[in-house]
Amino acid sequence: CDTYGIDTISFTTGTAFVMECYEAGILDKEKTGGLELNFGNADAALELLHQMARGEGFGAIAGQGIRRMKEHFVREFGADRKFLDDIGMECKGMEYSEYVTKESLAMQGGYGLALKGPQHDEAWLIFMDMVNNQIPTFEDKAEALHYFPMWRTWFGLVGMCKLPWNDIEPADNQKRFSGIEAAKVPDHVKNYCDLFSGITGVEVTPDDLILQSERAYNFQRVFNLRLGYGTREHDRIPYRSAGPVTEEEYESRAERYDKQLKEQVGIDPTGMTTAEKLQALRKFREEQYEKLCDAAYARRGWTKDGVPTIATLKRLGIDYPEVVKVVEPYQ
Repeated sequence: CDTYGIDTISFTTGTAFVMECYEAGILDKEKTGGLELNFGNADAALELLHQMARGEGFGAIAGQGIRRMKEHFVREFGADRKFLDDIGMECKGMEYSEYVTKESLAMQGGYGLALKGPQHDEAWLIFMDMVNNQIPTFEDKAEALHYFPMWRTWFGLVGMCKLPWNDIEPADNQKRFSGIEAAKVPDHVKNYCDLFSGITGVEVTPDDLILQSERAYNFQRVFNLRLGYGTREHDRIPYRSAGPVTEEEYESRAERYDKQLKEQVGIDPTGMTTAEKLQALRKFREEQYEKLCDAAYARRGWTKDGVPTIATLKRLGIDYPEVVKVVEPYQ
């Protein structure tokens, strides 16, 4: 991948999608130009990489990414679009990076709500959610899905590195702060304020830095809207990232999923078929994601369809006529 300048995440996630389609019978050797793209065939995967780089054979199709592969497989091979949407690990046209998000609702939102697609730099919340249990409620998760994308956006705006922020924390950070405040690493945020003020001569607070990012972030959302994206529809995620798609997946962790049905959903799985349990769990998890979107949109000052409100644009000082004109039909 490095030699060709091909993104490793997009290649591996895309190849996994191709291999699952091959295993499911959507693809075969005739359709792949002779490549046996079953799971574990490293030689075929390497040949696929070479074909992608050269724009030849089946690689010319796979190299277009999962979003376009789904369209091609439906149009040319009669594949089930719903199944492809479930297993195709992409959102907004970008392939997922390699974190399993099924058990972390916050990380599902971190990927699904990211403006440029599911990359973990914008909102890497899985550790806060699953290990430290710092964001247990919808409101906590919504606050994290507001603050951390804005904070991480700020590094890009000013061209500063994020590594001095949270890769090393003050020894007493976890003692002096708790929950989401500890995850912010306040002392190090203050360091960035001092650095910004020292360079520009403008005194700023941590809230000022977030405000700078909010302006850029909301403008990007409006620009996405102008291009035909930027609504709730485009924040939807493949179900594979939220739960088991197939009966085989469910049965591979049946004890865990049965327990969740009983304790989280309030359904006794005894006597239910795997298909029935799969459907019940899916209904619950999809509802959870929609509730998360509601909470995150409200915290960001967006409509229920995920569009910045005019009041938010005014608060941020970006209520220019051209910007307001784009969002008005969605208010």
